[in-house]
Amino acid sequence: MKKIKILIAEDEKPIANALNLKLMHEGFETKQVFNGKEALDVLETEHFDLLILDLMMPEIGGFEVLTKIKEKNIKTTVFVASNLSQTEDINKAKDLGAVDFFIKSDTPVSDIVLKIKKYFKII
Repeated sequence: MKKIKILIAEDEKPIANALNLKLMHEGFETKQVFNGKEALDVLETEHFDLLILDLMMPEIGGFEVLTKIKEKNIKTTVFVASNLSQTEDINKAKDLGAVDFFIKSDTPVSDIVLKIKKYFKII
């Protein structure tokens, strides 16, 4: 079976590292970037099955990354991981193409992995 490639765009390195380690342990291929500009640069040159995207990042924020992905017609599934929990933020992210949204402070890494596995029908 082809490995699912996941790009983690998260400026909080402890969170990015925890996600990265757990996903690699579960058999996913991962790459980490720490701001929105890096995320877009990587997405323009490599294909990823999934982008886990923080909204509050340096250089380019998550909402702008979602907008650019749409404009550039980059084909990747996006899960937003954020501590913004306002309904407007969740709806805006989904309107811009995110298929899932979870609040980082309320969602254990194991739950994120479970959501990914369910989405890609691995379980």
